[in-house]
Amino acid sequence: MNSNTISTGIIKAIGILLGTFLVLFFLFKIQSIIVYIAIAAVISLIGRPIVLFLRRRLKFRNTLAVIVTMVLLIGLLVGLVLLFIPLIVEQGQNLALLDIDKLQINIEGLYKEIIDYFDLKRIDVEQSIKDSNLLGKIDYSLIPNFLNGLVSGLGSFSIGLFSVLFISFFFLKDSKLFENGIMTFVPDGKESRWKNSTTKIKDLLSRYFVGLIFQILILFIIYTVVLLIFGIKNAVVIAFLCALLNLIPYVGPLVSAILMLVLSMTSNLGESFSEVILPKTIYVMIGFVIAQLVDNFFSQPIIFSKSVKSHPLEIFLVILIAGVLFGVIGLIVAIPAYTAIKVILKEFLSENKIVKKLTKGI
Repeated sequence: MNSNTISTGIIKAIGILLGTFLVLFFLFKIQSIIVYIAIAAVISLIGRPIVLFLRRRLKFRNTLAVIVTMVLLIGLLVGLVLLFIPLIVEQGQNLALLDIDKLQINIEGLYKEIIDYFDLKRIDVEQSIKDSNLLGKIDYSLIPNFLNGLVSGLGSFSIGLFSVLFISFFFLKDSKLFENGIMTFVPDGKESRWKNSTTKIKDLLSRYFVGLIFQILILFIIYTVVLLIFGIKNAVVIAFLCALLNLIPYVGPLVSAILMLVLSMTSNLGESFSEVILPKTIYVMIGFVIAQLVDNFFSQPIIFSKSVKSHPLEIFLVILIAGVLFGVIGLIVAIPAYTAIKVILKEFLSENKIVKKLTKGI
C-alpha cells in the first residue's frame, strides 16, 4: 500500500464524515419541515380509508374524493377547536393552572386536609415536612410556564397548520408521490417488492391510526361519564387531557392517573376531606382503573390484532426498547416503525426463519 492509496483513503473518509455532518446539520435545520411531513403522512393515512370508500363505493373522482375527505377532516378539527379551546381557557382558570399563587394555595390546602384527616400531627410528620421546606421547593411555575409557552406558540401554529394541510392534500391526491420519491433510490430489480411493501404499510398504518382515534374516544367517553357522575368540576377538560395522554404507551396512563388524582382532589377543596374529597377521589380512580381495563383488554387487542398483527408481548418489548433508546418520541413511534420494518423484512427476507415467525399473519 503506497502513500497515494493511503492519502486517497484519508481524503475519502474525511469527505464521508463531512458529507454526513452536512446532511445531519441540514436535517437539523429543517426539523420543523420534517415534523410537518410526518404529521401530514399520519393525516393522509387516517384519511386514506375515506378516500378509498368515496372512490370505490360512491364512484367519486380522485380529486373530488380527496377534497371531500380534507373538508371532513378540517371540519372535525374546527369542531374540536370550537368545542375544547373555549372550554380549556375558561376551565383552565378554574383549575388554577394559569394562576401560580392559587395553584400553590390549593396544593397546600390539600396537604393540610390530608394531615388533619390522618391526624399525622401526633407523629410530627407535618413539622418534619415544614423543616425540610418540601412544599416551598416545588416549582409551581412549571405548569403555567408550560401553558404560557403553548399559548405563545399558537402564533406559528397557523403556518404549521397550513403547511400540514397542504402537504396532506397532495399525499392523498397523489398517493404514489412519496412512494415514487423512494423508488428513485431503489434498484430496478427490486421496485415491485418495494411497491408491495409500501401498499401493505399504508393499509396497516391506516388501520392503526384510525384505531388510535377510536381508542382515545372510548377512553374520553368513559372518563367524562365517571367524572360527571361523581360531580368532579371541569370533567370534560380533565377527561380530554387524560385520554390524550394515552397516546404515550405505558407512561401516558401513569401520568394521566396522577393528573386525574390531583385534579379530582383539588377541584373539591373547601369541602370535607373525609366525607367528600376522599370518597369522590376513590370512586373516580376506580372508574379510571375500569377504563384502563377496557382499554387494555378490549381496545388495544383489537387495534394490534387487526392493524400491526403483533403479539402483545412483542409490542411491549419493542416499545420498551424504543423508549430506552429514544425516550418519549420512541414510545410514540415504536409501533408504526416496527410495523413498517416487519413488512419490509417479509417482502425481502421471506425465507428467513426468524422473519417468518415475526411476520406471521401479515
